[in-house]
Amino acid sequence: MKPLCALSLVVAFGGWAGIVAAADPATRGEAAEYAPDDTGRNVRDRGDTVTSGDQSETKADRTTTQKIRQAVVAEDSLSTTAHNVKIITVDGGVTLRGPVKTDGERKKIGALAEQVAGAGKVQNQLEVAPPK
Repeated sequence: MKPLCALSLVVAFGGWAGIVAAADPATRGEAAEYAPDDTGRNVRDRGDTVTSGDQSETKADRTTTQKIRQAVVAEDSLSTTAHNVKIITVDGGVTLRGPVKTDGERKKIGALAEQVAGAGKVQNQLEVAPPK
């Protein structure tokens, strides 16, 4: 009886994998027009661009990032996309990166960051995502 169970599992998983693989060529419409990854942005971000891996581990910088994140998440007028932007603090300077839905969200997050870090200490590199 055990060999039959094992064979049933293989057939079941094999059939499932076949269904998943068959779904890829069927992608249509807007989803088919865009690459499923951020390869272009990853190439752009190589070099001198600040990324989340550059976040400083000093207590002051971690606290600054934490306070900005709390302020952003507490702002109910922001979209989920905006709540998830990257906030990177290095030597007191804050860099904001990632997509937001509107220019208003971009400005709001920049203002929240300046309230915490101080004027002139925030580089707002947030990008307004194209409408879908």
